[in-house]
Amino acid sequence: MPVRALRRAAAAACLAAGGAAAQPAPDTQALRREIDALRADYENRLQALERRLQAAEAAVAQQPPAPAASPVPAPVPATQPTAAGRGLLDLSLILSGQYIHTQLDPATYRIRGFPLPPGAEIGPGTRGFSLAETELTLSAHVDPWFRGVATVAFTPENEAEVEEAFVQTTALGHGLSVKAGRFLSNIGYLNPQHSHAWDFADAPLAYQAMLGAQFKDDGVQLTWLAPTERFFELGLEVGRGRSFPGTDTARNGAGAVAAMAHVGDDIGASHSWRAGLSYLRARANGQELATSGPGGNEVASAFTGRTSVWIADAVWKWAPEGNATRRNFKLQGEYLRSTREGELMVDPAGPAPAAGLRAVQSGWYLQGVYQFRPRWRVGLRTERLDPGTPDLGANAGLLDIDTGRARKTTLMLEHDPSEFSRIRLQVAQDRARPGDASDLQWWLQYQMSLGAHGAHGF
Repeated sequence: MPVRALRRAAAAACLAAGGAAAQPAPDTQALRREIDALRADYENRLQALERRLQAAEAAVAQQPPAPAASPVPAPVPATQPTAAGRGLLDLSLILSGQYIHTQLDPATYRIRGFPLPPGAEIGPGTRGFSLAETELTLSAHVDPWFRGVATVAFTPENEAEVEEAFVQTTALGHGLSVKAGRFLSNIGYLNPQHSHAWDFADAPLAYQAMLGAQFKDDGVQLTWLAPTERFFELGLEVGRGRSFPGTDTARNGAGAVAAMAHVGDDIGASHSWRAGLSYLRARANGQELATSGPGGNEVASAFTGRTSVWIADAVWKWAPEGNATRRNFKLQGEYLRSTREGELMVDPAGPAPAAGLRAVQSGWYLQGVYQFRPRWRVGLRTERLDPGTPDLGANAGLLDIDTGRARKTTLMLEHDPSEFSRIRLQVAQDRARPGDASDLQWWLQYQMSLGAHGAHGF
């Protein structure tokens, strides 16, 4: 190749220049002539290539223009419908199992000072090996204006229940969105999340005592996302009110109303936060409650009235430069305050008439979860409940309400082999039972995600 020869000649020339005193003059002149010849040949080749390029461009310019090609249709995204009602269906399955060891019998679990319906979802769960809640979710776009989601939960008792089944608008614009059907309420921070997305195996005591672990309802939800740099969202829900603290009232109109506001933002590249305030009002009609008489014996009671619940929540997250892959930390807390007003009938089959009831109760939890290396996390949660001093009216001598303050501390260690699998070890010191009885509770849990599973919220 001429270029390589030129390089060799140039190198030889440099050596020749360095040793000019030792080289005879004729050899130096011969090298210079060879370099000049190679340079001339190289320039001639470049000029020939330029002439060929100019000729090719001129030939193309003289040809008639080609007909316009037919536009290639853009591929349809997987999340968009390919035809009305026949969009691509996303299917996901959450498999969960656990082993639970407790000092005290979970079947006798009660939260002191908080009368709840029999069969309420409270306590650690069934001792020994068992399936946890398994969730099957189907979702797809119906058309350009709606999407649908259905989640069926299979309980350890071999029962299937519809956890969520709703349609949601996708093209209202102006930051508005409407959801209709059965859905997890957007109150608080933890409530709208499915249980497999929680950082601990069980719900906080405040959620168990005042929301029956999680509030979901049949109704309509309207949310508005403000067009601002800082996240700001308002929401309103109107529903049947079938879940605790409400009941199915079998009447026209709404049995429950909820409103919420959430705001959040980033602080630099490593920090982010979100805070919210929510309100829930639900009506109950003849709601059966498990209460105790003066002698400690169980007494059936029925409550009719309204319950109002205020929730204040806050979350702060840290990840170095926004990269949560290796290390990150999340601090999360909520405060709940419940007011129940109405009538309480003690022993509905007996002769005692209904009497007034007013109870103001509160509770909170605070938890921190730290990922100290990829795929490994450790967490600590502390929580308290305050049952207050309920005004039982004429029923004061018929019931014995424990006004002690329940408390619980939980430690968690978690390993995630991948983003689709999780193994968790959890231990809790639970002092929520009547009489301040202490219960040491252990969980060993696995969770596996199969199929297309959507991203979780903040």
